[in-house]
Amino acid sequence: MTIERAAEPFLLINKLVKEFDGVRAVNDVSVTINKGEIFALLGSSGCGKSTLLRMLAGFETPTSGTITLAGKDIVSVPPYQRPINMMFQSYALFPHLSVWDNIAFGLRRDGLPKDEIASRVEKMLSLVQLTDYAKRKPHQLSGGQQQRVALARSLAKRPQLLLLDEPLGALDKKLRERTQMELVSIIEEVGVTCVMVTHDQDEAMSMATRIAVMSAGRILQVGAPDEIYETPNCRFVADFIGSVNLFNGSVAVDEPDHVIIETPEGKHYVTHGITGTMGMPVSVAVRPEKIALQADEPAQEQRAKAEEHGYNCVQGTITGISYFGNETSYHVTLDSGMVLKVSRTNVARHDESALKRDQRVYAWWDGADVVVLTS
Repeated sequence: MTIERAAEPFLLINKLVKEFDGVRAVNDVSVTINKGEIFALLGSSGCGKSTLLRMLAGFETPTSGTITLAGKDIVSVPPYQRPINMMFQSYALFPHLSVWDNIAFGLRRDGLPKDEIASRVEKMLSLVQLTDYAKRKPHQLSGGQQQRVALARSLAKRPQLLLLDEPLGALDKKLRERTQMELVSIIEEVGVTCVMVTHDQDEAMSMATRIAVMSAGRILQVGAPDEIYETPNCRFVADFIGSVNLFNGSVAVDEPDHVIIETPEGKHYVTHGITGTMGMPVSVAVRPEKIALQADEPAQEQRAKAEEHGYNCVQGTITGISYFGNETSYHVTLDSGMVLKVSRTNVARHDESALKRDQRVYAWWDGADVVVLTS
C-alpha cells in the first residue's frame, strides 16, 4: 500500500507589505509554499508579483511582515547569505565570459571540485540545448539563447529555493513548451523548491504545482491549476485565467441543491447551491469549451433536459470564426447583444458540417458546468 506523504511547509510568507512612496505594491500577502513545490505567481504587469519575488531574494526589504524559509526568518539576511538563486529577466550574464564559464561561475565561487563543476555545466548545456555554443560569448547569442544560459546558470547551483522571473519569456513557442517540461523534470530531480513569476497563463498552468493569482498587490486565489480554472472564486480570476463567458444577473431561485439565475440572456440553471440570498447580483461563468454549438434545434432529449433542469440554451448568429488548427473559436452574437465565445475541437480533418459566418445557431450547456460568482 502506498502512503501519501503530507505536504511539508517550507516557505512561509506572512502579512507581507511593501510600500513605495506610500503606495502598496504588495498588500498584506500571506501564503505557504511546500517543500519541492513549483509555485507560480501569476498576474498582469504591475500587480506586485515581481516585487514579492525580489523580497524573497533579498533585493527589496519588506515594509512589514515576515518571510520564513526552512524555519528561519530571512527578512534581515542579506541576499548573498540566503540559500536562494534568482534568474533575472534581464539575463545578467557576464559579457567577457563564455557560455560555459557563465554557467560555472557560481559553482567555482562555491569551491566545488572541477569534475563536479564540469558535470553540472554539461548537464545544463544539454538541458537548454546549447552544447554547441559553450565557447561563445553572450553577445554572440540571440536573446532567447542568452535567456537559456541564465536559466542554466540558475539551476546549476541547485539552490534550496529557486526564483524565476518570467523564466521562458524570450523563447519561441515550441522551444518554450519543450523547455517547460524539461525545467519541471530538473526541478523535481534536484528537489529544489521553486517560486516563479509569470504573466503567461499557459506557462503557469503547465509548470506549477499551485498558482497564486495576483491583482493590485493582493493574492486573490491560490490553488492547483485545475482548481483555478474550473472553480475561480471571483470575476477577476475567471476572466484572467483562460477565456470565459460572464452573464450578469440575479438569484431567482435559491435551493440547497440548485439555483436559478436570471440574466438578460435568459435563465441559468445551476446544479448546486451557493452562499447567497434571493435577488442578490451575481455573475454566471461558462467556459467556451463547455458550450455545445449547432445549427439545428436541440434534439428532443436535449430539450427535455433543458425544460427539466436547464434554461441553459440560447440562440444567436455567428459573427466571427477563428481557426487555430486543433480547435475553432466562434463568436456568437446573441439576441441581447452579448457576444458568446464558443470553442470546438477539430476532430476530423474535413468537417462537412462546419458552421459558417452569419449562420443562425443554438448554444447550450449543462448546469453542472456553470460557476456562480458573487464577487
